[in-house]
Amino acid sequence: MSGLQAYQQGLAVEGHNTANLATQDFVPQSASFNEARPAGTGVTLSTAARELSAAQDSGAAPSGTDPAASITNSLVYKLGFSLSAKVIQAADERLGTLIDIKA
Repeated sequence: MSGLQAYQQGLAVEGHNTANLATQDFVPQSASFNEARPAGTGVTLSTAARELSAAQDSGAAPSGTDPAASITNSLVYKLGFSLSAKVIQAADERLGTLIDIKA
């Protein structure tokens, strides 16, 4: 579940950055995925402002958001969300099989 939530929040960050693509002096955020403590119990997401030097890149928007990176990140987060959902579905199916065997 923590994977689903983290990827959903990552998509929200990229959506926010994309929505403010043309906003002058907007400081885009980046998502950083971290392993939850204790190890192996999930994933957490933290967001931080990106360096303003990104605004000086030739491909960056007036806000400093890099459209190509934002789109790429969105696709990665979408696929990660789908994968996390499939893991939960597989675990649910295995649990159902185990319950059927015990019954």
